[in-house]
Amino acid sequence: MPKIVVAAFYAFKEFSDLENIQSKLLEICENGELKGTILIAREGINSTIAGSREAIDTLKNFLLTDLALTENIEYKESFADNKPFKRLKVKLKKEIITFNEQLNVEEQKGQYLTSKQWEDLILDNNTIVIDTRNDYEVGEGSFKGAINPNINKFTELKPWIESKLPELKDKNVAMFCTGGIRCEKSTAYLKNLGVEKVFHLKGGILKYLEDTANENELWEGKCFVFDERRTVDEELK
Repeated sequence: MPKIVVAAFYAFKEFSDLENIQSKLLEICENGELKGTILIAREGINSTIAGSREAIDTLKNFLLTDLALTENIEYKESFADNKPFKRLKVKLKKEIITFNEQLNVEEQKGQYLTSKQWEDLILDNNTIVIDTRNDYEVGEGSFKGAINPNINKFTELKPWIESKLPELKDKNVAMFCTGGIRCEKSTAYLKNLGVEKVFHLKGGILKYLEDTANENELWEGKCFVFDERRTVDEELK
């Protein structure tokens, strides 16, 4: 079995002492020889990071205990034979995922769906399924029948959504992305524009494949990931 754990996680929670959090995370990651990126902003934290089981567990304990993210965090793991990142970056940012829109994600986000609920919804004829990822990601794989907005960066999704509003108003709108974080903002944005029946796949594609191994063959292709692996298959390898 591959010995490197790749942890992908995010949480929306208001932070204040960002520099102190950055310092502590940097210390934990350097001591554990972790590689990858952690982004910290007032709105929360977002990361994909890799290393030994012990080092990842130490980091996770800090997130759950010291940062009190037990209720907020979306956390998942995959595995690799080697560390898929060469460097460590722990950075302070304005947003943990850039959308250039003031949103109250916790209040406005769409309804979470489990993998089973997701399958039921996307097979409903009254559902529009939207892949919120970039075009080059969609090119590696997507859910059958999903709409590709053909965007090159996440902020381009906003004008696309606005142009499609009349078509979305009376439909179930099901959004998905790699790990879930982009859909936190895209569903909040859509609801803010007055669309009521807005849903998103909790944990994203990675969680779906972890739960189902694509047993019902609703997913086609591979899942693009932002590291040296480039893609993972149905077994997250």
